Amino acid sequence: MTDSKARIAILGASGYTGAELVRLLVRHPRVDIVALTADRKAGQSMAEVFPQFAPLSLPTLITIDEVDWSSVDLAFCALPHGTTQQVIKRVFETAPHIKIVDLSADFRLTDAGAYEQWYGHPHQALELQQEAVYGLAELYRDDIRKARLVANPGCYTTTAILPVVPLIEAGAIEPDHIVIDAKSGVTGAGRSAKESLLFSEVADGMNAYGVGGHRHMAELDQEFSKAAGRTIVPSFTPHLIPMSRGIYNTIYLKTGAGVGAEGVHRVLADFYRGEAFVHVLPLGQVPHSRFVKGSNMAFIGVIKDRAPDRVIVIATTDNLVKGASGQAVQNMNLVLGFPEATGLEQIALFP
Repeated sequence: MTDSKARIAILGASGYTGAELVRLLVRHPRVDIVALTADRKAGQSMAEVFPQFAPLSLPTLITIDEVDWSSVDLAFCALPHGTTQQVIKRVFETAPHIKIVDLSADFRLTDAGAYEQWYGHPHQALELQQEAVYGLAELYRDDIRKARLVANPGCYTTTAILPVVPLIEAGAIEPDHIVIDAKSGVTGAGRSAKESLLFSEVADGMNAYGVGGHRHMAELDQEFSKAAGRTIVPSFTPHLIPMSRGIYNTIYLKTGAGVGAEGVHRVLADFYRGEAFVHVLPLGQVPHSRFVKGSNMAFIGVIKDRAPDRVIVIATTDNLVKGASGQAVQNMNLVLGFPEATGLEQIALFP
């Protein structure tokens, strides 16, 4: 991009990730929001949907068909899974110059067969899947810079891949012994009205869901297998916990011979040294989800287990920021040639 501001559209702005994109982008010095779309809420102002935006002058929500694509440089797609493939295909047919960061799962899996297996229908834009880049900047930064279509990773997977992939690549752990005990706040399920997400259903308890078959397993299989150079099938169980934001992954690993917790910590500290958004805590320190709430940070802790060949790695992110919209802005910065941390310097909200 030149010194002029990039023109940004947000498709699906009436959901939590769309609202989080607006929150981050309204103070971004290099962009202007020129279009916001919604389906049922088209015609309303953003302030009517999310009153926190009342002091701001923002575009009125419109349908996707009403967007003037000639005035857009980059679009964020915060649309439901299974709908984005056809939408992005139409956008590129209308305006091939546009860059897109997709926050759905529609372009995350490189294997079309795996996509059909996990999502229950054939991929609708295979030619675009071939050019999509998995948008985890810490691993694929150079590819993202050259991409037209970036597939933003899932929140659970971001929080698992960041600590585990460097350890697999370094040979520091046994890749066939990966157990991920994952927990998410309620916003991870989106904003649609669901009985299981009512306050009285969620408060004062927790529950596992998607046990043995959560769709994020496909991303973990893909990225862990790529790092290992062979098929890896980790154990992964997600849980819903009564908080608004946050991902908290407790990961149980078996280390390589003579590696131990110290070696695991050394690998991660070296790998992420100098990274803006991944912070490895001192050995033995346990991260809390409140350390990252509202920020684009991932905090990682490494703790010794009782057995010398086992280690516990704990990683936490805000599912709406580093797990979704913040990571999407990070990818936008790379795609448009801006400094990667621009607009993402927020420190966690605590208390």
